[in-house]
Amino acid sequence: MPITLDQLEKIVRAAGDVAMTYFNDIDNLAINKKSARDLVTDADVAVENYLKQALTEQCPEYGFWGEESGQTDNQKQRWIVDPIDGTHSFSKGQYYWSVSVALEIDGELVMGAVYGPALDDYYCAEKGKGAWKNGKPIKVSGETSLADSMVATGFACLRQYLKDNNLERFGRIAQATTGQRRQGSAAFDLCMVADGQVDAYWEQELNLYDVAAGALIVREAGGTITDFKGNPGVFPKQILATNGKLLDQILPLM
Repeated sequence: MPITLDQLEKIVRAAGDVAMTYFNDIDNLAINKKSARDLVTDADVAVENYLKQALTEQCPEYGFWGEESGQTDNQKQRWIVDPIDGTHSFSKGQYYWSVSVALEIDGELVMGAVYGPALDDYYCAEKGKGAWKNGKPIKVSGETSLADSMVATGFACLRQYLKDNNLERFGRIAQATTGQRRQGSAAFDLCMVADGQVDAYWEQELNLYDVAAGALIVREAGGTITDFKGNPGVFPKQILATNGKLLDQILPLM
């Protein structure tokens, strides 16, 4: 591997510093719309430009796929980047947004990092080596009862005006669980599953750059990543993350 987790952390934290310069001057933040309900800010573009340059300098043989700039030619070995996951939260001055970076080689996620600069929480994982938060190993919760669980979700589907919009699914699951959270960053929500802060998370109609790093972190923390039918794998259009013990209980409600 031409890059270590420590080297990746320096790059991702520096990208977080770029984001924070905009976040700390949010009254002057330039906000545009990619679609009726999808925002992009100057911060998204600046952070992605920084990551593209820094990661390419570190690993020139790897391609790049960023939310704002798209894909380069080499997609067999590539960085998958969401410069600010949770742009709407960012633009409102909320804390739950993150910088998400994953490395995929031949279709397999091998390294990932999710950094919340406003909270200074840094999550990372390397395939087969575990997951960490701020330098300490993490693992999923031990909760065995869905009725006693806290779950998280999101509503990207509503932003896209889709009829299959997660509202009925959320209603079923909310009534079957003790607590529900909607934080606004899919990458962060996945890390909360990995860290045992929530017991399960699902969302639909996302993109790979939203979930790639977080999905690896969940797996390395001992959790499961499936679609809504329980098929293992990273399916951004239907992603379900659990602590493993709740998978069979939540699947019938999906």
